[in-house]
Amino acid sequence: MTSAPTLKPRDRDIILQALAAGVVPRSGLPHIQVGRSAEINALVRDVDRIADGGSAVRFVIGEYGAGKTFFLNLVRLIALERRCVTIHADLAPDRRIHATGGQARGLYAEAVRNMATRTKPDGNALASIVEKFVTECVRDAEGRGAGVEAVIDERLAPLQDHNGGYDFAAVLKAYWRASEDGDAGGKAAALRWLRGEYTTKTEARQALGVRNIIDDGDVYDSLKLLAAFVRLAGYAGLVIVFDEMVNLYKLQSAQARNQNFEQILRIVNDVLQGNASGIGFVFGGTPEFLMDSRRGLYSYQALQSRLVENAFATNGLIDLSGPVIRLQSLTPEDLLILLFNLRTVFAMGDAEKHLVPDEALPLFMTHCNKRIGEAYFRTPRNTIKAFVQFLSVLEQNPGQEWGELIGAVDIANDTDGGADLEVEGESDDELATLRL
Repeated sequence: MTSAPTLKPRDRDIILQALAAGVVPRSGLPHIQVGRSAEINALVRDVDRIADGGSAVRFVIGEYGAGKTFFLNLVRLIALERRCVTIHADLAPDRRIHATGGQARGLYAEAVRNMATRTKPDGNALASIVEKFVTECVRDAEGRGAGVEAVIDERLAPLQDHNGGYDFAAVLKAYWRASEDGDAGGKAAALRWLRGEYTTKTEARQALGVRNIIDDGDVYDSLKLLAAFVRLAGYAGLVIVFDEMVNLYKLQSAQARNQNFEQILRIVNDVLQGNASGIGFVFGGTPEFLMDSRRGLYSYQALQSRLVENAFATNGLIDLSGPVIRLQSLTPEDLLILLFNLRTVFAMGDAEKHLVPDEALPLFMTHCNKRIGEAYFRTPRNTIKAFVQFLSVLEQNPGQEWGELIGAVDIANDTDGGADLEVEGESDDELATLRL
């Protein structure tokens, strides 16, 4: 096995706390990543294409607990390493791609709040990107003896081809003026507009002098505008990651689902036809979200025709050239390496501090196999969670024999258990109103 990068105590704590709770850590992913090299290489090629001015769209499909969120976070790290800007958000009842009650704007605002760059990987990078752009404009203006606003207009001229480009430029100039005047409130107002946090045009006009805001109907256009801006600011492109897309599948209203699917279709068409540049979308969802013929993407005929998988990719054959990437199950060998990695993380890379010997790891896997069958590597989240908790007990109770604990580890199958979401509009479910 190749040697892992140096592990910091902070990364160790983040990894173990997150995995013990059954969630994906925000940092330290290279220390525990195993397998799925073909899928990762496919996404690396996508990021390189985005950095070269192209575009990409992917649907990462996997069962609950199969590692979708981990994979999506890994994709974001790859994009950051290649000088892209990333934004990400999870869909939820109050965050959707299309809506009329502020839910789409809420998704945009949440995603932009999570904006990250290589130097600010934890989010909230919008202010630094805007500051970098404005500073370069000021330096250019001083060198040429020109006005700063004129230089900003000149650099942002390509944005005029996008919907909302004029207002975007006006807000950036307002940010520069506020910066020159030492007006922290004015700078905050400009950033608030860029994050899509204004709810009324009147409020935005009073604060910034612009007539429009980023609203529910402008989300996709605003994302394309943002992608163009970050490239003008010196970055390679914009990678957008939306997870928990299954929340669209859970919408009871057929009209609400179809309106969201129409927006997804617009994105897919733009990318596949080459009408977008420097932008990439990665959607994470379950097989039901994709394939359900009544409520999933396949219920929308235009999307099904574009996303249907290669009929020749059967019997273990894979094709990663299409928009859909199905996360392959971890092999038992992959899971064994992962348990080795987790043991190493616990010991801070010091083999002398391993809490269990090598023979304990296959015994733990055998126990998992007896309890939940093949699901222990097909959806490994609960297995990983149990192993971290197992090591935590051994770490905090030095006198405890590891062999006595393995048989007592309880591992359950990973299921969702989420309820359908109630939204405006009538339900298309014939039995939705049935009460027992």
